[in-house]
Amino acid sequence: MPDHHEDDLAASRTEGFKVGEKKSLAEYAELDKNDDSLNRWKASLGLNTGEPIGDPNDPRKCIIKSLALEVEGRQDVVIDVSAPGALESLKDKPFTIKEGATFRIKVVFAVHHEVLSGLKYLQVVRRKGVRVSKDEEMLGSFAPSTTGKPTYEKKFNPEEAPSGMLARGHYNAVSKFLDDDNNTHLQFEWSFDIAKDWKFQI
Repeated sequence: MPDHHEDDLAASRTEGFKVGEKKSLAEYAELDKNDDSLNRWKASLGLNTGEPIGDPNDPRKCIIKSLALEVEGRQDVVIDVSAPGALESLKDKPFTIKEGATFRIKVVFAVHHEVLSGLKYLQVVRRKGVRVSKDEEMLGSFAPSTTGKPTYEKKFNPEEAPSGMLARGHYNAVSKFLDDDNNTHLQFEWSFDIAKDWKFQI
């Protein structure tokens, strides 16, 4: 990614906040192991086995499966992140958003190997090289995915596309998923156009 995006994509920090001590699944399994209700809760999350969860040959802790753009009354635009070339094409193949439309992003992801703490989404939007917005969405902390719940789905807060003649045009964006340990799980560039109407009627 270009260097000028790095400062823009730094997550905000709460003064005085410190990330908690990192624990393995085995350590979580040992916490208050005589507490029956807590053990049932840990079992529901797959935290009581102490065994690795996920493909041992895949070191990724958070695997973004798909991204979708949801607009009420319209078919979702879904991007299968695992498809070859899917992310690379986003920058050069912009999709159109109708001015003033309310939309939101939905992400489907899996967590492997250990508890994922403080997953968040950062997005910076530029127009003609000038930053016009920076958004940060906290998604939360998640236990490793189990066979009973192989993936998580999170819907972001709704957004409203800008409207008016000056708002119409082409925009470039950079997005990143990262956690409290400042590990980047996915970063990509994409683009979109704000137009007077949808490009395709559904």
